[in-house]
Amino acid sequence: MCGRYVMARSAGDLVAEAEAEADARLELRASWNVAPTSDVPVVLERFVDVPGRGRTQVRQIHVARWGLVPGWAGDASVGVRAFNARSETVLEKPTFREAVLSRRCAVPVDGYYEWKAGPGKARRPFHVSRADGAPIYFAGLYEWWRDPAKAEGDPEMWLLSTSILTVASPPADSAEPVLRELAGLHDRLPLPLSKDAMAAWLDPARRDAGTLVALATAQAYTTAADWVLSEAHPAVGNVRNDGEYLLHPDQAETVPTEDVLF
Repeated sequence: MCGRYVMARSAGDLVAEAEAEADARLELRASWNVAPTSDVPVVLERFVDVPGRGRTQVRQIHVARWGLVPGWAGDASVGVRAFNARSETVLEKPTFREAVLSRRCAVPVDGYYEWKAGPGKARRPFHVSRADGAPIYFAGLYEWWRDPAKAEGDPEMWLLSTSILTVASPPADSAEPVLRELAGLHDRLPLPLSKDAMAAWLDPARRDAGTLVALATAQAYTTAADWVLSEAHPAVGNVRNDGEYLLHPDQAETVPTEDVLF
């Protein structure tokens, strides 16, 4: 699964890396402990009317709440339980099946956290990232939800939300060492997108959701093969803790370490 991650790069760097465009007012808050219900960047493509070019497909970066709220939801609390979507059932679940047809996105992260079980109840947090430091793009979904409590014209009338797809972790006997490490870390893996898979996944003209899910899952392990795992600070278990020190397990910090939501 993916229940906590890092996104600490600037909006300008992310726009350049994703080859996207964004509103000049786009603001991203650096965080080393992004949790569900936080505002997060998403990369999506849509058709817009461009002067002199007509209807054009454009890649954009927006800010969404992590936890998908489908359009039919009675209130936004539905999103608290929908921050991940299983790739095996995403085409069937009412919460996700409309979004996977035409509202697909990518969720960029600098890395994500997972807890490895030890003896008894002991657990050790690990940070997973790309070896070259570039962002990982997870397959995601997005939805717009109309808040019935907001008046027409209220700038907060519409909520943009997102969810990250997951896939089964690699086999324990994988040839690549990092894939064997991931297999021992958790039984689920946030679904990463290669550059080619991301181009197909984001294409708003494509409605063959089943094919796209299959394409993304087929390349997941190859894409994850250049990741690295490093032990993280136990304080990451508490959503109130944030800072680069969370990537350094031996750095002393007087902070709460109890597990709040992971």
